[in-house]
Amino acid sequence: MTPRSFLLTPELADYVRASSDPVDEVMADLIRETAEMADRGEVSGTMQIAPEQGVLMRLLTTALGARRAIEIGTFTGFSALCIARGLPEDGSLLCLDRNEQWTAVARRYWERAGVAGRIELRIGDALPTLRSLPAEETFDLAFVDADKTGYAAYVAELHPRMTPNGVVLLDNTLWSGSVLDPGDDSDLALAELNAALATDPRWETVLLPLADGLTLLRKR
Repeated sequence: MTPRSFLLTPELADYVRASSDPVDEVMADLIRETAEMADRGEVSGTMQIAPEQGVLMRLLTTALGARRAIEIGTFTGFSALCIARGLPEDGSLLCLDRNEQWTAVARRYWERAGVAGRIELRIGDALPTLRSLPAEETFDLAFVDADKTGYAAYVAELHPRMTPNGVVLLDNTLWSGSVLDPGDDSDLALAELNAALATDPRWETVLLPLADGLTLLRKR
């Protein structure tokens, strides 16, 4: 099943996709393979971003003129594929993930799309890997789609590593609406982070009702 926003009916989701740049054969095959993995119980199908979010991420990458990007949480590689396609030929994307099985799928599709040369994948826990990077203004764009209880730490570590006006994208910040009535650690972590970012002077912040909630942060 093609991922869609929980805020949209299937009919509206189809309309949104029909009114946006279409996915190509590589993207469609990756969506299909990930859905088949979900059917077999190997992954959660909700972990893949919606196609229209991928189109937006590629558009933003290009519009920002991003040259160096970082992704925390790669899964089967759809979001990384979209970012990499928005980078220039000499651009680079650093992907951090700890699951070799899922990212093996990602590698196949990056090769097929001709963007593998722009992507470096590091396997391991993301936070210590992120902390091991020089605390220098390096990245123009970041995408975070990983453990929700870790988001606050990821944002804190990304700040010194983002260039001025660099943009951080945080996925799942509506968390199917559960941020309104937090019931577990992930709900609470996201609700607290959303509230903190809205008044954080280091960032210009907007939470968009796209897919499962997408927060954009611009480093001031």
